[in-house]
Amino acid sequence: MKVNLTPEEKYEQAKQGLAYWNQPRQLSGWQKIWIPVVARIGAWMISCVGQTLRWEESLDEHLKGIHRSGRQAIFTFWHSGIFPATWYWRNRGIVVMTSQNLDGEYIARIIRTFEYGVARGSSSRGGMKALSEMSRALKRGNDVAFTVDGPRGPRFHAKIGPVLLARRTGAGIFCFHIALRHKIELNNWDRSQIPLPFSRALILKAPPIYVTPHADGEEIRLKQVEMQKVLERLQQESEGYWGKASS
Repeated sequence: MKVNLTPEEKYEQAKQGLAYWNQPRQLSGWQKIWIPVVARIGAWMISCVGQTLRWEESLDEHLKGIHRSGRQAIFTFWHSGIFPATWYWRNRGIVVMTSQNLDGEYIARIIRTFEYGVARGSSSRGGMKALSEMSRALKRGNDVAFTVDGPRGPRFHAKIGPVLLARRTGAGIFCFHIALRHKIELNNWDRSQIPLPFSRALILKAPPIYVTPHADGEEIRLKQVEMQKVLERLQQESEGYWGKASS
């Protein structure tokens, strides 16, 4: 058995397994009725609450810098911030990786309402196929996005997908974090945050991370560590901002 595979051989091998899963999820009759209803309610909630949020934000100089360089952006953020991020970045044609499980089905239908594209896959199933779709989207001029600790965690642990995509395409990894002043935190694996109406929301954005096209395993690992640290820093600074505002 060959151990030292080339990147091309690893890609072809992945296509034979779950990483390149290409079968659409088969929904039951009940799910075909229920999922669209829940998705419409979810989109309605995001729209209603989103319109009331009061944003504190920096200029998009980091994002503009990526675009001025002739590249596209790979948006990277924690899974718990899907609700406010969906509203803030709406109507830009960003292509988002969503899992092939039922949670991903709900999310995909909701975000399409806000003019996002969808690449179905995750680290456990269909990831290589989704990365290929996102690569094509970047070449078409669309930005793409990852909830980088999804679809099932570990919570706040950045997976490698954005780094691999940045290596393949030259796009810049664009990390951001949204902190809500008043919110409901759900009792699920990622502690999803739902803003209360008229809450203030702070969004912090970081300079892009670039990966060279010939990056070896060590450079890829270091870029993943850098991405993890940037996301942690943004989270600490933004969440700490509301702590200071309350004191």
